[in-house]
Amino acid sequence: MVYEDFVPGEVVEHRPGRTITMTDNVWSSLLCLNQHPLHIDAVHAEQSRFGRIVVSSLVTFGIVNGMTVATISSKCVANLGWDKVRLTAPVFVGDTLHARTHVLAKRKSGKRPGEGIVTVRTHGLNQDGTTVIEFERTILVPRQEADG
Repeated sequence: MVYEDFVPGEVVEHRPGRTITMTDNVWSSLLCLNQHPLHIDAVHAEQSRFGRIVVSSLVTFGIVNGMTVATISSKCVANLGWDKVRLTAPVFVGDTLHARTHVLAKRKSGKRPGEGIVTVRTHGLNQDGTTVIEFERTILVPRQEADG
């Protein structure tokens, strides 16, 4: 999407969903050096209040954010940042996640005449419709027409 395609108030559904596997969780946890036993040790996790492996929040964040690329940021010039990241429910191996993005605001860039700044809020939901993560993201996107 380019700047002109974003409409504040618009909601974008990201499909298909993605079922989280143990491989996703273990590889990503170890790749990020997150060796918390709740994410990689089944015996430890069974004794926790969750009673099973909990998917690392970085895995959840990466997958939900990744779901938005094709429909929100495939033409973006740069990610400017993520804000207000909230983990609102645990994610477990076998959960299927989907995402929904709300366009919050947009403005023309003051420094880059051919680009605009767009802010969105994304919710990641599990198969039951429970929000498991939410965050705001600001991206720099090209404009179709620069001010002349």
